[in-house]
Amino acid sequence: MYNTIVIGAGQAGLSIGYYLKQNSDNFIILEKGEEVGDSWRSRYDSLVLFTPRMYNSLPGLIFEGESQGFPTKIEVANYLKKYATTFNLPIEFETEIVKVSKSKNVFYVETNQGLYKSKNLIIATGAFQYPKTPLFSKELSEEIYQIHSSQYKKPSQLKEGNVLIVGGGNSGAQIAVELSKERETYLAISKKISYLPLSILNKSIFWWFDKLGILKASSTSFLGRRIQKKGDPIFGFELKEAIKRKEVIIKSKVIAGKHNQITFEDLSTLNVNNIIWATGFESKYPWLEIEEVFNEKGNIIHFRGVSNIKGLYFIGLPWQHRRGSALMQGVGFDAEFIAQHLNNLSE
Repeated sequence: MYNTIVIGAGQAGLSIGYYLKQNSDNFIILEKGEEVGDSWRSRYDSLVLFTPRMYNSLPGLIFEGESQGFPTKIEVANYLKKYATTFNLPIEFETEIVKVSKSKNVFYVETNQGLYKSKNLIIATGAFQYPKTPLFSKELSEEIYQIHSSQYKKPSQLKEGNVLIVGGGNSGAQIAVELSKERETYLAISKKISYLPLSILNKSIFWWFDKLGILKASSTSFLGRRIQKKGDPIFGFELKEAIKRKEVIIKSKVIAGKHNQITFEDLSTLNVNNIIWATGFESKYPWLEIEEVFNEKGNIIHFRGVSNIKGLYFIGLPWQHRRGSALMQGVGFDAEFIAQHLNNLSE
């Protein structure tokens, strides 16, 4: 039996693994992918992070390269793989979770590779698990090519004709700009887009955020609550310029769809050939058979990742403690906190 099992070998699982290794914990990381960085490699080809390398380092290992520059998805995937190798983290690949239960202070983790048992369990599956799409998407014509943004790779993947990207986040913005260079492109948004520059005076906007204390603002602070309420801006001005040139046509919120036609909040309609749903993700745990950890809304009960169930922890949740908790930029702070909590219990 292990002292600790970690589910997931993304940036969250690797970060907590680093501290567990430092604490000489008897632990294992279970990962359903074939190698570290798989989820990054599978994302769209042109993906570039809007956080610079200096804010993408996990605990103990610097992200190499020009510190103010922005890494590609392959750089991130390679960095994560190097991270796991550098610290010799114990990872079992191609191990998919089937069921998790607890009995008499022992966690039972059933997988496609057999049963694992531990005293502590850290769920590090992150915030980007299950693609979220509206129910009416199933009522649309089969002639429309539909994918979630997590399935998008490159423009040639789409069929001929126009494309509608639904969702005004940074991924939707990047994809819209890329596609607008070769086809009629529409972007449906639910609220006015706000923009921030990627850099000011040759320093990343995140460098300024750091100096102003924004990166350290907790989820419960006045500043943290305001940021959560407002939501993320679009970083960079590529989309803004594409809209000005009328290469990307802005539409209001999508409210319905049938056959080949989409209806928007302003009651305008559009016949579409391709739809990319940049509508985010849901965090779901269908295999977690410990009902007491969820509140009446189905959300996890926790304080900074420490749940109300003894020995059960979460890491990589959106705003778990800070804005960057679900990102490489901030997950290491949460990992250190949880590892210290575990260490204190064992003393």
